[in-house]
Amino acid sequence: MKIALFATCIVDAMYPQTARATVKILEHLGHEVIFPTGQACCGQMHINSGYMDEALPVVTNHVEAFEADHYDVAVAPSGSCVASVKHQHPILAERCGDAALKARAEAVGAKTYELSQLLVDVLGVTNAAEQLGSHFPHKVTYHPSCHGMRSLGLGDRQLDLLKSVGGIEFTDLPEADQCCGFGGTFSMKNADVSSAMLEDKTKNIESTGASLCSGGDASCLMHIGGGLSRTKSDTTTLHFAEILASTIDEPVSVTGEVFVGKGGK
Repeated sequence: MKIALFATCIVDAMYPQTARATVKILEHLGHEVIFPTGQACCGQMHINSGYMDEALPVVTNHVEAFEADHYDVAVAPSGSCVASVKHQHPILAERCGDAALKARAEAVGAKTYELSQLLVDVLGVTNAAEQLGSHFPHKVTYHPSCHGMRSLGLGDRQLDLLKSVGGIEFTDLPEADQCCGFGGTFSMKNADVSSAMLEDKTKNIESTGASLCSGGDASCLMHIGGGLSRTKSDTTTLHFAEILASTIDEPVSVTGEVFVGKGGK
């Protein structure tokens, strides 16, 4: 299968190791991964903030970028951005009166998957240790992102994959379904509320005794990681893709460095 990687802004700019881990996982399963070079921001922040006119060219660019290459499916290590591509893009095109763009956006969205969706629903991965060789001997808890749970309906896909990693010690997070307080521009426009929500989240994480909090959205992990760092916590964050990509021979470090694809770093 040929799979197009949608890297997303935060992963591309701040957590490229998450994108590399995604590639490593898919190559391990025998698939070809391509990177549509025209991709940029999906426009989610513009749309969520009400800047519809400004979002339209951004959405158009995404559609054009993922129409330019031949591939079977596209994947992103982000529930938030995939939800925007699948749901917000067609709605925006319709609101702007562009029926042709709406149809094109729907076609691109139909082929776009969040990583755990692709692994479980399309590629049939249910046991990371057996099928991916995943090995991560650390105590881990897990934060499910709001968009992944509510917009995409991911359910326990990410959680079940994490629990199937070899050597992992998993501990449940109290009030796991509560928002971490990021919400894109929400964390800036409503900083006091966001900070209070983050404080609740980090206290719950620390109460588990886990050395790492994992999740499926780099934006949430960035926000949570910042909160943990400010309290001098020993707990850090790591995207679930990096944990799945960790093996006995090529272990991921808690700082996120991972060996990927065909022996390269």
